[in-house]
Amino acid sequence: MTKRASAPIGIFDSGIGGLTVVKSVMELMPEENIIYFGDTARVPYGIKSIETIREYAIQITDFLLKRNIKLILIACNSVSAAANHEIREYCGSIPVLDVVEAGSIAALEANSNTNRIGVIGTLATIGSGTYEKSIRSKNPEKRIYSRACPLLVPLAEEGWIDNEVSKLTLMEYLKDFKDKDIDSLILGCTHYPLFKNQIEEFLSGTKTEIIDSATSIAKMAYNLLEERKLLNVNSQGGNFECYVSDKPQRFQALAERFLGKKLNRIDIVTLK
Repeated sequence: MTKRASAPIGIFDSGIGGLTVVKSVMELMPEENIIYFGDTARVPYGIKSIETIREYAIQITDFLLKRNIKLILIACNSVSAAANHEIREYCGSIPVLDVVEAGSIAALEANSNTNRIGVIGTLATIGSGTYEKSIRSKNPEKRIYSRACPLLVPLAEEGWIDNEVSKLTLMEYLKDFKDKDIDSLILGCTHYPLFKNQIEEFLSGTKTEIIDSATSIAKMAYNLLEERKLLNVNSQGGNFECYVSDKPQRFQALAERFLGKKLNRIDIVTLK
């Protein structure tokens, strides 16, 4: 194992949703060191302009690069849609993976009977058409049905994961997919896996496979690090550092509940 293999993986999102990616990486690669940044002061990104999202994304990327990371995972669909090319250019030789590419590949690898794929995401992600472009660049025969679900991010940030409000909201957003006969539904926002059980329950009776891009990007990260001989295989267990741009009252409680582990500290960083 080289010294470089012990370098951390940098993961970032607009808020708490990217912890779904952290959890998947921890489960698949428990020896890896991870640095997470959640831009909690400026969440949600999904309603902001592309120019603003790009500005925020480069600030966060710069923060992670200064911590000598070996890989960046963009755990935010809005950033993946708006700024993935800019981030890759800014990172130079440091590899960058994003959840849009990961989710698209996973959806294409799913069993297909109808050639139909559904996508739910933020206004910015759906409006950009990034999933459609990614999927059709690989298979132009796929039919894609998209729906923006802007209320799900604030519901997740508030911790309203499994109550009547979230159930009614999901019912309204997902009702159009029931008669589309889709093979798979991409959860096009890293907050959305928090609602995965409810989504599966609503779509029960269909043959729709739920595509969790957090799991998909963790697998891509493992394969890339293995290929480059950068897996931290000799560690006794990875360290986890968590940074945010503001500390909402419920962030730590939600983060600990979701990750299933105690967080000793969450540092607040102001980006410029």
